[in-house]
Amino acid sequence: MKGPPVLARAVERGLRPFKGERAAQLVPQARLSGPMPWVIAIMVALTAIAAAAGLALDNLADSARAELAGGATVQVLEANPAEREARVAEVLAVLDSSPLATSHRQVPQAELEQLLDPWLDLGDDTAATVPIPALIDVQLAPGNEANLAQLREQVTARVPQARVDAQASWLAPVFSALRSLQWMAVALVALLALTSAAAVWLAARNAFGANRETIEIVHLLGGTDGQIARVFQRSIAFDAVLGGAVGLALGVVAILALGSRFAALQSGMISGGGLVWSDWLLLALIPFVGVLIAIYTARVTVFAALKKML
Repeated sequence: MKGPPVLARAVERGLRPFKGERAAQLVPQARLSGPMPWVIAIMVALTAIAAAAGLALDNLADSARAELAGGATVQVLEANPAEREARVAEVLAVLDSSPLATSHRQVPQAELEQLLDPWLDLGDDTAATVPIPALIDVQLAPGNEANLAQLREQVTARVPQARVDAQASWLAPVFSALRSLQWMAVALVALLALTSAAAVWLAARNAFGANRETIEIVHLLGGTDGQIARVFQRSIAFDAVLGGAVGLALGVVAILALGSRFAALQSGMISGGGLVWSDWLLLALIPFVGVLIAIYTARVTVFAALKKML
């Protein structure tokens, strides 16, 4: 009976050329029709989308913090419009004379009513039905974290009804939610990496099992564990490179499509969540990391299987 081609070639050449294309024949595989490249492509695409979401949320939070840094809001709550205007005038006088405030702007009452109308749905009777506080936007002098507390003391000493708050404190729940979503994106990336490693582990074990008898004979004839492992690494690396390239392309298309959807909202806060060049560089590294994970997983899997076999 004629032996397997790989075995006959190994006996004839003493296993010295056990590498390259001849060694790859040990693991016959229809690459483009097999599932492995497409599994890796899906994993890379999902990882790129999850990583892009985490990076965009981080940029969004940083942009919002920078925009609100040093900002404060003074609220004057008074039901009587005439009394409210008098209190606002006193607050403005304090702000004009205080070196702690570099600039300030009173938000027009009509603008406040326009902002509240979609939520309260009171039509033209909003101001008469609900006492709307007067709001003054203040920009604090930079370089002193105690400026807000000092300004609060100055304002409340003159107008006890006034309330001075940092603008960033208003968005504290939003920042907390963004941080939770960032950690969720990190967890998703880690989960996808583990899933990819598990898929490579399963594929390597199946390929090893399908060629177990040939591997046993080649090993007995002098083939080392490293030589056999490199055969599987080369096969898995080809699939990982192919799947990574396709997955990155799909991921970039999805990211650009989602980015255009969010850009259409024309929201000032959301506009700060775009990706910069360094973010795109990190996304481009995802397939390379995937290839390294696949190669390492295949090597560990084959060495563990060889240890059990011998």
